[in-house]
Amino acid sequence: MTFVATAATAQRTWNADLCIQYAVEHNRSVRSSQLNLADYEAEHLRAKGAFLPSVNGSVGGQVNFGRAIDPETNTYTMVSTLYNSYGVSASIPVFDGLQRCNGLQAARASVLMGRQGVLAQKEQVAQQVLRQYVDAVYQMGALRLACRKREESMALLLQSRAMVEVGLRSEADTAQMRAAYVADDCEVTRQESLLSNTLLKLKSLMHFPLEEPLLLDTTVADTPPLTLCQPRDLFARACQWNPSVLMAGYNLQAACHSLRSARGAFFPSLSLGAGISTSYYRQLDAPGAWGFGTQFRNNRGEYVYATLSIPIFNRLNLVANLRRQQHNVERARETLGQRHDDLRLLIEQTVSDLHDSGRELLKAGARVEADSTAAHLTRKKYEEGLASAIDVQTAAVTLLQSRALLLQSRLQNYYLTRILNYYKGMPLWTEE
Repeated sequence: MTFVATAATAQRTWNADLCIQYAVEHNRSVRSSQLNLADYEAEHLRAKGAFLPSVNGSVGGQVNFGRAIDPETNTYTMVSTLYNSYGVSASIPVFDGLQRCNGLQAARASVLMGRQGVLAQKEQVAQQVLRQYVDAVYQMGALRLACRKREESMALLLQSRAMVEVGLRSEADTAQMRAAYVADDCEVTRQESLLSNTLLKLKSLMHFPLEEPLLLDTTVADTPPLTLCQPRDLFARACQWNPSVLMAGYNLQAACHSLRSARGAFFPSLSLGAGISTSYYRQLDAPGAWGFGTQFRNNRGEYVYATLSIPIFNRLNLVANLRRQQHNVERARETLGQRHDDLRLLIEQTVSDLHDSGRELLKAGARVEADSTAAHLTRKKYEEGLASAIDVQTAAVTLLQSRALLLQSRLQNYYLTRILNYYKGMPLWTEE
């Protein structure tokens, strides 16, 4: 499915999967990796063609003035002559130290590496978009909490004014509530600015039109947390499909085949060939030359040949190339080992963060319940004249912080759960 950024498209509700899919289809880094894959496929085609014979045709024309050799008598002559030659030849290498075979294997490994490179780039973009999507949903939730807090402050301000009129509260309490409302209104403005910046970053990652609205699905914040256990063989399973690891593995295979090809260059090479040639000759100043068709048939000749090439000394080029390929193999091994280490660390860190997030989520929920009860009781005391406006404001701020922490814990648990599922082999997004 290909998304087109139109006004109708922009008005849809975008969940995480839609955002990721749109970003993957429009990301420039993904397109660049796809072009790299096309280059690898072209090289694979060239490696296949190396097993086919090469066929060449030639046509030559020559006009001699002055002293020249007469093709008919093989003697020198001073007559101007016209000479044309035609030929077709074919050659095929028989043995080249298995360079073509290893080159083909290296090209195949490069194509597989390129395909995994495209997947790795897509999944890297998907993780970035998912992280930014979660941040945007959090900012939207924080804005809703700030607006809710402002509404509560307005209600308390109106209640304080009514209590002042009946003599239950002083003007100082009303001023304190008015200051709380102004502070909450400023916080709403600040959250709106933060949300605008977060959405702008998300649009930039998605390559979404910046001037179009992006309506996000915020129900993910209400999704119950999923607690997943870590299987002991998670790392081994991830190594079997993870694109970054597979890409490094195919790179090592290509480097090994290139090293074998470099070693094969030290062996003699044998090639066979055959061809047909003919010519046409005419003296410009002498009449009575044979016709073109007659000479074309009569002057035709066939030949076959075999060529054995033995490398003896080529200014150490073969030795230098062999050492470079050896270094490439070692470099590819180190890269593969580094990818394994990085993947193991990411899995362990994700599992640890998910367990910590689960504990934080439980405590954050309990904290919201306790702070809600405290805020409710403090407001009741304020209505009865047993608590000050500062006490009410402090309890409200504490409750707001607790709710924001709970929202953050839920979204963090959601993000880490999807990442851990990804390491278990599940796709990061579902295409529509």
